[in-house]
Amino acid sequence: QVQLVESGGGLVQAGGSLRLSCAASGRTLSNYGVGWFRQATGKEREFVGAISRTGRSTSYAISVKGRFTISRDNAKNTVYLQMNSLKPEDTAVYYCVAKSSLVVSQDPLWYDYWGQGTQVTVSS
Repeated sequence: QVQLVESGGGLVQAGGSLRLSCAASGRTLSNYGVGWFRQATGKEREFVGAISRTGRSTSYAISVKGRFTISRDNAKNTVYLQMNSLKPEDTAVYYCVAKSSLVVSQDPLWYDYWGQGTQVTVSS
């Protein structure tokens, strides 16, 4: 069992940046592929990006590619989501997810563990 806790959300103006953190406890995060999803009010959960357990492979949704970067520090048991050039449409609750696997997926149902989410609000 792994517990995931997101932090770093908040209110930012359009064009600004935020860095979200996903801290894991209970198990070594280096054994897990980790993803980020987001859900805006009234909308379905949306894939943002994911990183393999080694960190060598990442994937991103087209809507965030070039603006968001996922990285991980396995020594700190933490995965990060650096968000630059934020837009009002990036406003959502952001969730960190994990699965003990060599690969990652864009399917939210594939992941076994979810954090509680952190709110990101981008004002225009």
